[in-house]
Amino acid sequence: MLLEKIGINAGLIWAALEDGELNIKVVKKTTKLSEKDLNLALGWLAREGKVRFNEVEGEQYIGLA
Repeated sequence: MLLEKIGINAGLIWAALEDGELNIKVVKKTTKLSEKDLNLALGWLAREGKVRFNEVEGEQYIGLA
């Protein structure tokens, strides 16, 4: 059941990033995911090579790979 939830949350993140790279705080606010659920889903997407991470002036950004 947990894997299904992570997959669903990964889909929410994917949808939020379809229009371009976003600050991680904006992704969290847009998806309304808890920090734990956000991190699990980001790990899933990162492991599959679906997202890329970028740091600008100390802020983390995420975009689709």
